[in-house]
Amino acid sequence: MDFLVIDDEKSIRDATCMLIDDEGHYAEPVINSAAALTRLKEEKYDAILLDLNLGPENGLDLLDTLTKQYSHIPVVMFTAQGTVKTAVEAIRRGALDFLEKPFTREEFRAVLARLTRFRQMSQRIETLEKEVKEVRQQGGPDPLFDFETPAMKSAMEVLMRAAKAPASIMILGESGTGKSVVARAIHQHSHLKDKPFVTVSCPALSKELLQSELFGHVKGAFTGAIRDTWGKVKQAEGGTLFLDEIGELPLEIQPQLLRLLQEREYERVGESVTRKAEVRVIAATNRDLKECVRNRTFREDLFFRLNVISVEMPPLRHRADDVVRIAEHYTDFFAHQFGRKLHSLSDSARARIASYSWPGNLRELRNAIERAVILAGSDKLEASDLPAEVRGDMSGTSISHGTPTMSAGGGFDFSSCEGMTLQEIEDAYIRRILDTAPSLAEAANILGIDQATLYRKRKKMGLDGKAPR
Repeated sequence: MDFLVIDDEKSIRDATCMLIDDEGHYAEPVINSAAALTRLKEEKYDAILLDLNLGPENGLDLLDTLTKQYSHIPVVMFTAQGTVKTAVEAIRRGALDFLEKPFTREEFRAVLARLTRFRQMSQRIETLEKEVKEVRQQGGPDPLFDFETPAMKSAMEVLMRAAKAPASIMILGESGTGKSVVARAIHQHSHLKDKPFVTVSCPALSKELLQSELFGHVKGAFTGAIRDTWGKVKQAEGGTLFLDEIGELPLEIQPQLLRLLQEREYERVGESVTRKAEVRVIAATNRDLKECVRNRTFREDLFFRLNVISVEMPPLRHRADDVVRIAEHYTDFFAHQFGRKLHSLSDSARARIASYSWPGNLRELRNAIERAVILAGSDKLEASDLPAEVRGDMSGTSISHGTPTMSAGGGFDFSSCEGMTLQEIEDAYIRRILDTAPSLAEAANILGIDQATLYRKRKKMGLDGKAPR
């Protein structure tokens, strides 16, 4: 953990930082509230040690500020004039614990254990909140694990066994086959399930920004680096680092990733300090990495280091036994979400869903069913409600009679989409979100897709250089 130690006495600051360092953690000392608040704006800390008496300042006043502005960071008060009344007041005002100086190593270790439990609980809550958000954005719990196809069963059996081991895992497969969902499932079935699960989308950023995103940077490392920043490796400490679309990782960054995998070491951009990291790496790609190795766009040694356990997710067209059942799952979910009383799929809808190849896999199926539920004219989803390409009618795919608009309440006005194809509706909606979202990450969240997918869609639409305003 990274500690911010706030004490006006140099000898106490130095001794406390030395003790923290001896226990295998990092500590940064500051002398007063102004310096502390400045560093908290510039850097991320896991815990704060705060002296009750900061010269002319009262530590309890700073505690009030910290609990309001940085409520997610636990604060431990310590003082040489400790009383039960003072300790109770500190706890009442938001401190996690209280130490009386001089404290012993054993006393500090007891506090450290409580801080560790608090951090683990906070990380677990954050993970659960992210999962709930993803479920709401992506159309309900993904039915990836509702399967009968032998190839899918075999793949999941291997992955669930591999989840128990710390080895790196490579998940292969076309876009939309559920690689990111599987990566999270591996994490949830491992001994790391209560630790962070952190995703890095390799194609979403430039080489320079991706390097900083992964490993962090120090102030002044490059233009725009106005403060020290920790990267995703640090955020994933003790847990799982998921590298989505690893085949897009720039060649220049690959040696640093190899070092992380082999030596468990890395350095922030612009810094020469070597740092240790304990993370389990899961990678996913829709590219043929062996071909990339032959073309010298992917390092062979990195490929073998990542490819300890490799499993390919079968595309939806190879999951004939599953596709209709998954469609029924999505139908139930969206019918509930939109307040539609749809009881089932008609035989004709089942036949068209089963016979279509689904090149976009689960994402395309989910979008198609969402559209069909919205447009359904009866209590049963008919083949005529499905997109033209799914029902095999391509005669009107180039006709567009309108442009989708946003409703007065900020939602999507589907009444303006009549006569448009699903692709035209999707492209228009993506453009709308890109125009209004503050960042690509937020745009991807609103759309319910990962940044790598949004990157590819923007590129296909000719919007490579378009960023949210």
